[in-house]
This record gives sequence, C-alpha cells and structure tokens, in this order.
Amino acid sequence: MLPSPLENGYRRFRKDRYATEVSRYSELADCQAPKTMVIACADSRVDPATIFAAPPGELFVVRNVAALVPPYETGEIHYSISAALEFAVTVLKVRNILVMGHSQCGGVAASLATGEGTMPGQFIGPWVELLAPARDMVMADAAVNTAEARQRALEWQGILLSVANLHSFPFVADALADGGLSLFGAWFSIGDGALYAYSETDGIFRPLEG
Repeated sequence: MLPSPLENGYRRFRKDRYATEVSRYSELADCQAPKTMVIACADSRVDPATIFAAPPGELFVVRNVAALVPPYETGEIHYSISAALEFAVTVLKVRNILVMGHSQCGGVAASLATGEGTMPGQFIGPWVELLAPARDMVMADAAVNTAEARQRALEWQGILLSVANLHSFPFVADALADGGLSLFGAWFSIGDGALYAYSETDGIFRPLEG
C-alpha cells in the first residue's frame, strides 16, 4: 500500500488529468521527444511541469539539490546528472536546456554554511561544494553584506555557474556549435510565483510578465 495522500492523488490523476489526455499518454507509451531539458532543484515547492504548465512528454526534467551541474569529468564518478545530460543531448536531441534555481534554496544555504565552516551533512556538504567558486565570489563581495543578500546572490550565481559547467561537456559544446542547442538560466520566486529569466544582453535576471 502507498501513503494515503499518494493513493488519493493517483485516483485524482486517473479521473482528471489522465482522462483528458488519454490519447497523449497512448502516443507517449513507446517513445518520447521532448524539446527542452530542465535541470531544477529537488525542492518540493518548485516543480517545473507545474510552473510551465507542461503537458506529459514536453519536458525532460532532472532534479537535484540546488539544481547543480558538475563540470565535465571522467573516471570513477557517479554523477547521475552527467548521464541524464548525455542522454538528453545525444539521444533525445533536445533543443533547449534550462537551469532553474529558486528562492530560499536549502542547498544554497548549505553551501554558504560550508563556507563559514559548518559541514551540513555527509553527502550534502560535498555536493554543494560544487558551488564553491560562486560562493567564494559572493562572500568576498563587500557590497553583498547581509545573509539575505548573500543567499539571493548565490542562488543567481549558482545558476550561471551550472550553465557555464554545461559548456565543459564535449557533446554539449558540439551541439551548441552546430546550432542545435541553446542554454538558458532562470530563477523562480516561490512567494509570488514569479519567474526571472537571465538576460545575456545585460547580465541580469529579469522577471517575465505573467
């Protein structure tokens, strides 16, 4: 048996969502062809399919603590994000990859705590050390002088770091060079449900009109 909230949710899904999209699910049974990969945080409040009102099969979603993308590495590693990224780019041939962070991110807070000498967990601490380059830059900026400002700054800089790390994967670089792939960054404000998209033109996150 499943927990009752999950069972009840499944029954609602069968009655509502599945009933209205039964033909779409039938079409998706044997294959998928999403055009967009979303790398998002595992936070329960930030579901990409909900935020983008995406129907089944539209988004290839990978979620982890703080929406991090590691740099390209080979050898004895177990980065599931690297495997998912390879599948999305080389097999599914996605056209877009979006890295989406969010407000009040616990992974970002853990990275800041690590920078101040507190290890947040056996596995969390080493994972969020991927943010170390961005964290050190934020903490060295005298203008970012409150805990709230550092949190927000690292949430934004972490997105840009992950986008930069995407470029280090050879198959991503090849797809970008061929013009078949584009990279994007965005940040979701939970409290007001607003999405901020990164603008390469002026180097800032701008809210989208809703």
